[in-house]
Amino acid sequence: MPVITCVEDLRKLAQRRVPRMFYDYADSGSWTESTYRANESDFARIRLRQRVAIDVSERNLGSTLIGEAVSMPVALAPTGLTGMQHADGEILAARAAERFGVPFTLSTMSICSIEDVAAHTTRPFWFQLYVMRDRDFIERLIDRAKAARCSALMLTLDLQILGQRHKDLKNGLSAPPKPTLSNLINIATKPRWAMGMLGTKRRQFGNIVGHVKGVEDMGSLSAWTSRQFDPRLSWADVEWIKRRWGGKLILKGIMDPEDAMRAADSGADALIVSNHGGRQLDGAPSSIAAVPAIVDAVGKRIEVWMDGGIRSGQDVFKALALGAKGALIGRAFLYGLGAQGEQGVQRCLELIRNELDLTMAFCGLTAVDQIDKAALFDPGSSA
Repeated sequence: MPVITCVEDLRKLAQRRVPRMFYDYADSGSWTESTYRANESDFARIRLRQRVAIDVSERNLGSTLIGEAVSMPVALAPTGLTGMQHADGEILAARAAERFGVPFTLSTMSICSIEDVAAHTTRPFWFQLYVMRDRDFIERLIDRAKAARCSALMLTLDLQILGQRHKDLKNGLSAPPKPTLSNLINIATKPRWAMGMLGTKRRQFGNIVGHVKGVEDMGSLSAWTSRQFDPRLSWADVEWIKRRWGGKLILKGIMDPEDAMRAADSGADALIVSNHGGRQLDGAPSSIAAVPAIVDAVGKRIEVWMDGGIRSGQDVFKALALGAKGALIGRAFLYGLGAQGEQGVQRCLELIRNELDLTMAFCGLTAVDQIDKAALFDPGSSA
C-alpha cells in the first residue's frame, strides 16, 4: 500500500486507477487551461508570516458555515460524474464527509440520485442546482431536495453555456463509457474500477434518468442535456428559486464585485468565489485572486467562500487569511475517491485538516477565526 502524505499522492494514485476519460474530466480545464493552472499556482505566490514563542498548545479548527457547525471551514464541492470516479462515488464521499464533520454537496449531474445519497447518510447534505429550460423539472428537483432534508441549496450561476473542454471532446466523454476499442483497452488496465462498476447498478445520471419525460437511457439523456442549459438565466430566476426553495441558499460562480453585490442583495446566505475550476471562461483570474475585492465589497453582508485550486490545508489557511469564511474542495476529494474510495476521501480530509492545524501553529494562531491578513508575509511591511 503506498504511503500517502499529501493530496498530490492521491492524485497520482487516482490517475493510475481511474479510466482516462473520467480522470481527465476531473483534472482538466477549458481551452488552454490557463485559468485551471492559475487556480493552483496563484496560491503558491502567497507567503505566510511565521511566528515563534507563542503558546499554541491548544488549537481549535471548528467553525460554522451558514450556521452549521463544521470540524473545519471546508466543504466538499459539487462535482459532476462523481460516481464515475469510483462506483457509488457520491454515496461514499457523502459518508466520509459526514463522519469527518464537514458538508457534502451533491451535484445535479451526479450518478447517485438525491434519494440514494439520503438513504445512505444520517445527516442532511447540500444539493447543487443547475437551472435548465425545463422549469417543471427544476421545480420537481427542488422538491426532491426538500423531501431528502437537504439543509441548503447551492445554485450554480456560471454554467448557462458549457465551456469547451478539449480533453472531454477528444475522449468522447459519456456515462457509462461507450464500448469503443480504445475505451475497452483503457478500462482493462483499471481492474479495481471495472470490478466496482460491475457491482453497482448506478451508472447513469440518477437525478435525471427516469425523472424527465422521454429520458430513459443515455441516448435520450444526451439529446435532452444538450438543449437544457439555459443562457437566459437571470437574477429574476435566482429570486424565483429562493422563493421555491424557502431555505438556506448559496450562490456559486461569483467572480466580480458587481455580481457579488447583486448576490448579497438577493438575500442569499453565502456566495462562492469560483471560476468553475477553470472549466468555463479560460483567461479569467484565479479564484483566490478574486477573493479580496469581493470580500471588501460584500464581506460584511454575506458569507464569502471560495472554490478552486485548494490542494492543501495551507491553501485553506491562505483563503481564510484573505477574508474567505470557508473553502470548498472538488478535485482534491475526487483524487482521494478515485485512489481509495471512501477511505481516500477520508484521507484527503485528514491531510487538509492536519496541514491547516500545523500552519496555524507555525503562524502563532490557535483558532480559525484568528486567521486574517496579519498572518500573511508582506515584504514591504516593517511589522
